[in-house]
Amino acid sequence: MSRIPKASWQPPVRLSVLNRIGVVQPGEVTHCWVGPPHCTASPSGTNEIPIPDGVVFGGAQLTHLSIRTLRRYHDTGLLAPARVDDATGYRYYRAEQIPAAQVIHRLRQLDLPLAEVRRVLASPDPAERADLIAGHLQRLEDQLERTRAAVASLQRLLQPRPAGLRVELRRVPAATVPAVQATVDLDEVLGWYTGAMAELDAAVPTPAGPPGGLYDNELFTTGRGHALVYLPVAEPPHPTGRVHPVALPAAELAVTTHPGDHDTIDVTYGELGRWVVEHALAVAGPVRERYLRGPRDTHDAASWRTEIGWPVYRITPT
Repeated sequence: MSRIPKASWQPPVRLSVLNRIGVVQPGEVTHCWVGPPHCTASPSGTNEIPIPDGVVFGGAQLTHLSIRTLRRYHDTGLLAPARVDDATGYRYYRAEQIPAAQVIHRLRQLDLPLAEVRRVLASPDPAERADLIAGHLQRLEDQLERTRAAVASLQRLLQPRPAGLRVELRRVPAATVPAVQATVDLDEVLGWYTGAMAELDAAVPTPAGPPGGLYDNELFTTGRGHALVYLPVAEPPHPTGRVHPVALPAAELAVTTHPGDHDTIDVTYGELGRWVVEHALAVAGPVRERYLRGPRDTHDAASWRTEIGWPVYRITPT
């Protein structure tokens, strides 16, 4: 015991406790240290021993992680035990490894990929570790938002609104508008829309009406397609940055209004599509939206209103 400073010893622990958590088994030696073997026999007639820093513990009991979990961390190289018993395969860990094991467990509970867990553990920079975790948390929040939207859409499908869909057949004249357009991925359309509208707002300080958008069918059917957003104006616009004048052709549209946020707008699209099949002839052309009231106007999502215009050729009176 002379090689271990007395000041580093922890408070005495009863042998019965050590037996229960697997540090010392009945009839075995009382201490096993990291490094070269240095063990002492259990003193006769005593039931308490001092536990110095550096003692090797049974990992599952002290970390509250299962043996299977600790084995997985070992096999993937995330947390190597201080030693492995050759006879039993039991893994032993130093006390200072317990926080690392628990950090790994928490990160894996958040589904942080193994490669990023390694980066978090390997980085000496707290800011870098925070950035890695924050980036993953943002991805989780995005996934949670998509899940919430899917649940809301499913609930509306299972419990449709009792009132029938109100649809108006509307003739929209041709117009030249300042617009931003691009071919975008469906997963990125919201971020693209936010940036495009910021440029439009800067270029058109006094629009003549609410903003609108045109979206090709391919954007929804293949996940990538042409998108255009615009602001109506009284005078012909001048190009600036990504904002350019675009001539929108005249169109006849079947128009309905979607209330609230866009979590269930796909259901409204489906209801409008069914109405078009029953009352009109759908024609080629991008779907049009007008944002009568939205997050640009109020944070109250329940008051948002989005017009959806489906290009049609009328075949029956309504």
